[in-house]
Amino acid sequence: MNASPSQPHPAEWTETQGLLPSVERDLPAGRHQFHKEQMMAQIREDLRTTPAVAPVRRNPFLRRAVLLPALACALAGAVVGGLALAGGGGDGKTSLATGPALTTRIGTADAQGAGQLLDHISLAAADVSGPGVREDQFLYIASKVASTYPKTVDDKTTIVSEQLHSRQVWESPDGRNGWLIEPGNTGEDGITLAGPNPVSSAYDRLAKLPTDPDALLRKIYQESDAVRDPEVPRDQAAFVAIGDMLTESYPPAKLTSALYRAAAAIPGVVAVDDAVDAVGRHGVAVARLDEQSGQRTEWIFDKKTYAFLGERSVQVGPSETFEKGTVTFTVAITQRAVVNEMKEVPGRAG
Repeated sequence: MNASPSQPHPAEWTETQGLLPSVERDLPAGRHQFHKEQMMAQIREDLRTTPAVAPVRRNPFLRRAVLLPALACALAGAVVGGLALAGGGGDGKTSLATGPALTTRIGTADAQGAGQLLDHISLAAADVSGPGVREDQFLYIASKVASTYPKTVDDKTTIVSEQLHSRQVWESPDGRNGWLIEPGNTGEDGITLAGPNPVSSAYDRLAKLPTDPDALLRKIYQESDAVRDPEVPRDQAAFVAIGDMLTESYPPAKLTSALYRAAAAIPGVVAVDDAVDAVGRHGVAVARLDEQSGQRTEWIFDKKTYAFLGERSVQVGPSETFEKGTVTFTVAITQRAVVNEMKEVPGRAG
């Protein structure tokens, strides 16, 4: 499942300009998740009614709109007046965007082709050897990411995108220890991902999930129902949950194959003829439209090998905030590996 090394910025990307001083703005979608994590631990405990739905943590800064709407509103209000919550790491830098919104051509959706495409992707994933990982090792995932959001300065709101930037994550197999380095959001040294509950992408947790597609999908619905925003349709929440397991994780090959077959059974899933990941690689996509936001979540795959390249969210329906074709979030996976030490980068001496 290793993706190819990163490439230059895609042609669709317009370089951002220099950073501005502190201004009033909404949290970009990727930053909401970081602060939700701190508050959601107790909420998940309150929601948990059976041992089958154990609380898990998502990785900081990854955007997801399936939690509680009241909490999202509270977090948005908390940033009025500056960067108190949205500021970067200890180096004082932030990922505050000043560049024009990232846009793309909207690929054609084919509701009839999703099943066949996912069948090909599932078969290709089953042929990939899974990572042999010991409990004292770490899973390493490198990616390129960016998001688009409204920015308000002096009562004037514009839509801007972050500069495409690197993200490196180390996760212990049990999901209770790890490290994140995302320049502009964490500082050069990064931040710890250690916590009492495992992250949702923990390898040990994924390895215990059923590999029968029907049983797996039932499990996914059960767990996503426990934490999703009640206004988000459960089919969309399940699709997003599968995307979480595919993106910043390293699931065993049998589970990866089963996840694709499970996704094929979710109503509303379509094939898209062309999609571009964050580093400019064209591929085919498996996607689903969130009818509430008008945004389509696309999982992007190599057209020949069906290797997973990345994910993005594209505005394809009506919206008061984003124009059609706006890429609100994009991530390209550039490397996955097993390493022996925290902060160890594969192939780098020392």
